[in-house]
Amino acid sequence: MSARVRTVEYFYIMVKDRPGEAYRLLSHLATEQVNLLAFNAIPMGLEHTQLVLFPDSSDLLSKAAAGSGLTLTGPQRALLVQDDDRLGALADIHLTLLEANINVYASSGVTDGRGGYGYILYLRPEDFRKAAHVLGAV
Repeated sequence: MSARVRTVEYFYIMVKDRPGEAYRLLSHLATEQVNLLAFNAIPMGLEHTQLVLFPDSSDLLSKAAAGSGLTLTGPQRALLVQDDDRLGALADIHLTLLEANINVYASSGVTDGRGGYGYILYLRPEDFRKAAHVLGAV
């Protein structure tokens, strides 16, 4: 497997921080056949959580949200890197960006337990195109 870097869109929704909020959203999206590439939940103070959705199809997510009255913010863009898990893989990505004088705003990664990993890079809008180029995004 060689590194696959691609531009992905993401959306977010703010919810009350209480049990079941993520379940309600995720189960609704599943019934609407919305496939997610990634998902993240971020605490926003003591009472709210930001649920971040990376859909395989932004159109399908938007349709599912509109049909249920959900208010999504987005789309925003990020880069999704998928590759074989190896020591130093993330360092190599960051070195490439450093050499191009590009700052990573935020990131999140995980191994898949089968020898691969996924890594999401959030970049400032003014750096996005250049970062996609130097990383070979498709």
